[in-house]
Amino acid sequence: MRLSALVVARNEEARLPACLATLGFADEIVVVLDRSTDASAEIARAAGAVLLEGGWALEGERRNAGIAACTGDWILEVDADERVPPELGAEIRALIARSSAAFHRVRIDNYVGERLILHGWGGSFGTTLKPILFRRGAKHWRSQRVHPGLDWTGAEGERLTAHGIRHEVDRDISDMLRRLDRYSSAKAADLLDQGDIGTLANNVRRFISRTFKCLIGRKGYKEGGWGLLIALCAGLFPLLSYLKAKLEPERHRP
Repeated sequence: MRLSALVVARNEEARLPACLATLGFADEIVVVLDRSTDASAEIARAAGAVLLEGGWALEGERRNAGIAACTGDWILEVDADERVPPELGAEIRALIARSSAAFHRVRIDNYVGERLILHGWGGSFGTTLKPILFRRGAKHWRSQRVHPGLDWTGAEGERLTAHGIRHEVDRDISDMLRRLDRYSSAKAADLLDQGDIGTLANNVRRFISRTFKCLIGRKGYKEGGWGLLIALCAGLFPLLSYLKAKLEPERHRP
């Protein structure tokens, strides 16, 4: 079974080399660069990757373009801020040699700076398990700017949880808050595209329920102040998206 590793990035010259260096277990590396103006293209070529450059307004569209460029029987889709440890690479190779499933979820270890935060992720602001290992033809991203939905062909298989991908999700608290700002702006554009931004009351309820779920249900309280911060960001994401679409539609309309 041939395995393609797919990396979709934009202006990631600082993080791309370390990511690509961990993908040597794949038979092919495909790098999709969306409107990049830094040295990411030269880095990808130096690593021997297949390079696809272009400009895509929607995250789903550029990810689908990358999937279409892969030639492997299986595809592992990672981001430039993720690192695949050798033990997980070996586990992936062993799994695809025997799997009859269409896709598998892989454990994600989220780091803020050098701190590993195990608990509290959720609400479209982070996850500890992602469906990123799949057969070619099994996965299709929907046309949205942030956290696009997925359509699957085939059944899910066993989950890879013995070893996790190192995800350097944020550098520090300020970086986390900037990510919340970016995500909510992109989501506001999606809401305006759909023509239905929702209501204030519903999004206040979502703020409360998501914050509670991340802090209590997903055990964010075990992380102390970090867990509270992540829970608040997860709860604020839909509320901020709604408020940006409602109060500043001229700034966020596509």
